[in-house]
Amino acid sequence: MGVVNVTPDSFSDGGDWFRPEAAIARGRALAAAGADIVDVGGESTRPGAVEVDEAEECRRILPVVAALAADAVPVSVDTRHPGVLRAALAAGAGIANDVSALTADPASLDLVARTGASAVLVHMQGTPGTMQDDPRYEDVVEDVLAFLAGRVEACRAAGIGPERLAVDPGYGFGKTMEHNLALLRGLERFGALGCTVALGVSRKASLGRISGEGDPKRRLPESLAAGLFALDRGVRLLRVHDVGETCRALAVWQALRHA
Repeated sequence: MGVVNVTPDSFSDGGDWFRPEAAIARGRALAAAGADIVDVGGESTRPGAVEVDEAEECRRILPVVAALAADAVPVSVDTRHPGVLRAALAAGAGIANDVSALTADPASLDLVARTGASAVLVHMQGTPGTMQDDPRYEDVVEDVLAFLAGRVEACRAAGIGPERLAVDPGYGFGKTMEHNLALLRGLERFGALGCTVALGVSRKASLGRISGEGDPKRRLPESLAAGLFALDRGVRLLRVHDVGETCRALAVWQALRHA
């Protein structure tokens, strides 16, 4: 899943693809580099981010979604807002990538159920604006697993089967460094939910704290290391900024696994 942030304030590429024509070109380039899905977002979910109203979010992403969908590129939309999701699905997106796991507004769950769309259910403690204030868990793996199990069950009750779902433990979304590392070490347990396991670790600040690299755009080695670690533990959908490099690393990983 290749990332296109049509935002001025995302943590690693804010402003890079803010103009529609730049975002469309970026999405096409990611698809050509090997992305199976292009994930388009118009609201930053970095720690401390300010919420964007639905009209502005739609203004940012809809031309991008429509252009990529017209090229037959599978598109997911990174949004918590049902009005944005509805418009993006009408424009050709097929997947809701929701950091609230379809809890921010009940209408989002209904939309996914009615339209036959798929969904990525992401765990987040709090909201982007508050999630890093003081995240706490009894046991982060158990707590996140229980939350996602509940969301999978809510989707099932609404008629959304596991074949239409991915679960994402939400690395960096309301977690300390210790929480993030515990989740990575416990990734194998999330396969028990019966859905594709997804993960977004690309360029994350906590990886930079481990390596000492402060520039998000220079964290490709850290991102690849964490991503391949995750693949060895059952993750099958990686959300990344650097698609071509990830695909090359994945080719070597696959060859070694089947040697």
